[in-house]
Amino acid sequence: MSKESQMKTSINQKLVEMGERERLKELLRAKLVECGWRDQLKAQCKDVIRDKGLEHVTVEDLVTEVTPKGRALVPDSVKKELLQRIRAFLAQNSTL
Repeated sequence: MSKESQMKTSINQKLVEMGERERLKELLRAKLVECGWRDQLKAQCKDVIRDKGLEHVTVEDLVTEVTPKGRALVPDSVKKELLQRIRAFLAQNSTL
């Protein structure tokens, strides 16, 4: 295992152990709803279903097609806020 993947694993474990991962997920959900991301993604899903036809679309197809668009639609401000929160958490708990 590379040093980078060990670090990621260690950080993720610390986030989970201290309950910060769940708090970050809730923050992310709220921010995405607040900025309209969820509605945009819902519209994307409807477009895909309308274009391909309900009987010809599987959940896997929908996820494969919409995921890259969904990631691209996340506002930079939301990404930055989450990153700041993670950095602050790591600074407070730097015993990794």
